[in-house]
Amino acid sequence: FNVHLNMTLDMKPHIVVLGAGFGGLELTSVLSERIGDRAEITLIDKNDTFYFGFSKFDVMFGKKTDDAVKIPYSAIAKPGVRFRREEITAFDPASKRVTTDKGSYQADVLVIALGADYDMDATPGLIDGGNEFYTFAGANKLREIIPTFKKGHALVGVCGAPFKCPPAPSECALLMHDHLTSTGVRYECEITIVMPFPSPIPPSPDSSKALLEAFVERNIKFIPKKKVGFIDKPRKTAVLDDGSEIPFDLFLGIPKHVPPKVVIESGMVENGWVPVDRKDLSTKYRGVYAVGDVTAVGTPKAGVFAEGAAKVAADAIIAELEHGENPGPYNGAGSCYIEYGEGKVGRVDVDFFSGPAPKGIHHDPSELMMIEKEHFGSSRKSRWFGL
Repeated sequence: FNVHLNMTLDMKPHIVVLGAGFGGLELTSVLSERIGDRAEITLIDKNDTFYFGFSKFDVMFGKKTDDAVKIPYSAIAKPGVRFRREEITAFDPASKRVTTDKGSYQADVLVIALGADYDMDATPGLIDGGNEFYTFAGANKLREIIPTFKKGHALVGVCGAPFKCPPAPSECALLMHDHLTSTGVRYECEITIVMPFPSPIPPSPDSSKALLEAFVERNIKFIPKKKVGFIDKPRKTAVLDDGSEIPFDLFLGIPKHVPPKVVIESGMVENGWVPVDRKDLSTKYRGVYAVGDVTAVGTPKAGVFAEGAAKVAADAIIAELEHGENPGPYNGAGSCYIEYGEGKVGRVDVDFFSGPAPKGIHHDPSELMMIEKEHFGSSRKSRWFGL
């Protein structure tokens, strides 16, 4: 790993970042700010736009269109950073060589920030007999279906764990209650949540209690410690992993999450995800880091945790390049906003690594917290895209 030598010869080290989600965008922003004049930074993603995960609810419930929530990567204009819209076809962590559908890149430092993909086939019947709301295609499909649902049983079902944004199933049910209430048909409908966790948000008993109370107030049934095994389309029934069955009229599913195929093929995956050193997000390959949902670092798969990990990884990369002081270890802290409906948002602040066990602090839902959530999105849009 001769990057320091290269810099002494006036050659800029090449940092290649795979994936332009929360992790990739924050990492390249930090690197640009601090060493943008002394490094060549390439950010690669197959998509032409970015969106916040929570914006899919706006699409799904007909509040906003795709175009209104997507942010073009073409807006990125940061010193030292070039964005490439290309499909990554392979990468070798040992040589740090990346191949795309349009060429190849040789990295001095390689960062894997490709997130998690969905295995729709892992839950037979999910696509043919149900719906999922974790892709834009799924959210758009539901945008057309939800207005036609006026009577019956709406089932929000998790098909595997871990999954991105743990509060999302609860949010989906609460927002569905809001929608059905506003259209005057809530009394004709049932809503149920099936989740593999013992409570809605295990690290925060107070947030879990608040959500369970909200479910009771809104007549939403919560079934813990179970997940959906398959969908029986002819019978419109969800079969759970313990063999029990739940009939439904509308199924809203969270598909099983898996690493992207290109990451699996790289050989970096162990026991489901990419292992990293918690203190600096480095992998077992010298000069190769991984941040966000693709890792097994021990935090939830959510953008805010990918962002926090990216800051630490960026510090570690700079320290490696410039023989500086290593950063403090990643503390696994982050805040997640929770949509309660009725124009109110709650928040849970979770710290996973500072103490002997994860600790969550609950903030009650309010209209002010909705404004804070909007600022969360707008501030990152400004920081990452200059918009």
